[in-house]
Amino acid sequence: MNVKAQITNLVPYKPGRSSEEVKKEFGLSEIVKLASNENPFGYSPKIDAWFKENGINHAIYPDGYAANLRYALAEKYSLNPEQFIIGNGSDEVIQIVSRALLEKGKNTIMPVPTFPQYKHNAIIEGAEAIEVPLVNGAHDLKKMAEMIDENTSLIWVCSPNNPTGTYISDQKLRHFLDLVPEHVLVVLDEAYYEYVEAVDYYDALSLLRTYPNLLVTRTFSKAYGLAGFRVGYGMASPELIASIEPVREPFNTNVLGQISAEIALSDPEFIEVCRKENKEGLKQYYAFCDELGLSYYPSSGNFILIDFKKDGDYLFEELMKKGFIVRSGQALGFPTSLRITIGSKAQNEKIIQALKTILTQ
Repeated sequence: MNVKAQITNLVPYKPGRSSEEVKKEFGLSEIVKLASNENPFGYSPKIDAWFKENGINHAIYPDGYAANLRYALAEKYSLNPEQFIIGNGSDEVIQIVSRALLEKGKNTIMPVPTFPQYKHNAIIEGAEAIEVPLVNGAHDLKKMAEMIDENTSLIWVCSPNNPTGTYISDQKLRHFLDLVPEHVLVVLDEAYYEYVEAVDYYDALSLLRTYPNLLVTRTFSKAYGLAGFRVGYGMASPELIASIEPVREPFNTNVLGQISAEIALSDPEFIEVCRKENKEGLKQYYAFCDELGLSYYPSSGNFILIDFKKDGDYLFEELMKKGFIVRSGQALGFPTSLRITIGSKAQNEKIIQALKTILTQ
């Protein structure tokens, strides 16, 4: 079978090790999984309460337009329903944009290291992926702007960036957007938006009103705790959304996901609790790093990237033996680092103590 030449060397996305898999391999009874930036506090209790009181007919298709969720998002952000595209996680929105804009002869610009699916999708579509190295963990926006040419159709900006957790300030982002030609689409990936505490962080909704060539992606998989339901969305001008909607698969989000996401939007108090817990958890890791003299990037997400000056795969394996699953920096562009999801206070303390043991053995 002849597949596209450009995908013959592509590697499928590899998620972190599952808890059950690690339990069996090492004979463990308990696992703390802090690898995929999931919400350790789960999701809004309003969701379980709704499902206990309401039945769903699983024999019929979901609403292909996800109208109720679109209207709920429009009300939350004071936008029009036509300004949203709903995806099977924001991953699918990224895929939709890539498929709509990229092809052979076109190029797309992105930072590196960052979320790998930007480049992955570019390769599938036969486009050139232009990668601009981070500077001190942050986007080199000046260099990214300089790389734009007549073949550029798409630019990826990730703020907070995965895996470094760094954010872009309002002033820097606006200056960058002013340099981007109107025919080039900028996708602003805000998967970790709800965790940002920085006072100089931009207002994406304000940017949408100013820059018609901007699309903002967000997800229900992180702060909202709905990773298993797979719902994400993009926000842009009605014209931009209408131009990429034909690429979206029919019935791409399921009934349970649509309903859960809509209910989650009605519980901002839950998100605020998670934000506060995350902030306190980050302080635990900052104190640990300062105590041991480890370098790290201050994070605006629900994870932290720590440089241990040791092989990331080695640390990953040693932690796994003790019942902790994290992400090795080897696969993220930081070979001597670990990316650790912020857990509960007790989980953070346990893994910190485990790390201290490993580092002194």
